[in-house]
Amino acid sequence: MIGTAPALPPLPLADGPYRSVRPRPGLLARLQPSLAFYPAVVRIVWRAAAKAKRGCYDDQEWMRSSQDVLRSLERVGVRFEITGLEHVAGLPGPCVFIGNHMSTLETFVLPGLLLPFRRITFVVKQSLLDYPVFGHVMRSRDPIAVGRVNPREDLKAVLEGGRERIGRGLSLVVFPQTTRTAAFDPAEFNTIGVKLAKRAGASVIPMALMTDAWGNGRLVKDFGRIDPSRLVRIDFGAPLRVADQGGESHAAIVRFISDRLRAWGGLVKG
Repeated sequence: MIGTAPALPPLPLADGPYRSVRPRPGLLARLQPSLAFYPAVVRIVWRAAAKAKRGCYDDQEWMRSSQDVLRSLERVGVRFEITGLEHVAGLPGPCVFIGNHMSTLETFVLPGLLLPFRRITFVVKQSLLDYPVFGHVMRSRDPIAVGRVNPREDLKAVLEGGRERIGRGLSLVVFPQTTRTAAFDPAEFNTIGVKLAKRAGASVIPMALMTDAWGNGRLVKDFGRIDPSRLVRIDFGAPLRVADQGGESHAAIVRFISDRLRAWGGLVKG
C-alpha cells in the first residue's frame, strides 16, 4: 500500500519568473532519468486516483499532485523556465488558455502553475478519461471531452460546455492541435479556442510550450524518454480580447507561439 507523502511547500510562482535551481540528481537519475522518474509519477497518480474515487480530490489536491510531478522532473535533472505568470495573476475573471501541445508534460504540469491563480479545467480527448487509474483523476476535474472523430460535434461540445464552465468561473485550457508533436504546424492549429472565447465573452491567454524534455513514446505515447538536457520553457502571453470573427486574434496567438519556439530553437513548420 502506498502511504501519504509529506506535504511540500507550494512552488514560489508569485515571485516573478520561475527558474529551477540547478538540480543535483542521484546516480540512478543521472544514468537512467526515465527509470528514476516514472515510478515517482505512478505513485503520484495512484494517490490522486484513490482520492478522486472517494470524491475528495479538489483543486488544492490537483495543484499539489501537479507540482509534485514538476518536482519529480527536477529531481532527475529537468530544468524549468516559466515566464509570463503575471498575466495569469493579473487578469480578472475566467479566460481561455490556448497553446501548442508538444508532450504529456503540459497536461501534468500546467495545473500546478495555473491553479494558484484561478480555477481551471481542460478540453481533453475522450480516451484520456478512459485511461486506467489516471481517468479517475481527469473525470473528477470536470473536463470537456472530445472524440476527435466528428469535428462538428467536438466544436459543439466545446462551445456549449466551455461557455457553461466559464459562466461558473472556470478557465479553460485548450490545445487546438489534433495530436502532440514536437514541431509546431500553424496549419494544424485550429480556431476552436478562439471561437470558445468569442462565444463566452472571455479573454484569451496564449501559451508557448517547449516541453520535449518529456518525449513521446513509440509504443505508448505518454511514456517517452525523459531528457534532462532539454530545458522546459513555458511562456504566458498578454491577454487578448477576441474581436469580429477572431481571425486577428488567432493569427496573434500563432505568431506568439511561433516566435517563442523559434527563439528557443524549436521547430516551426511553414
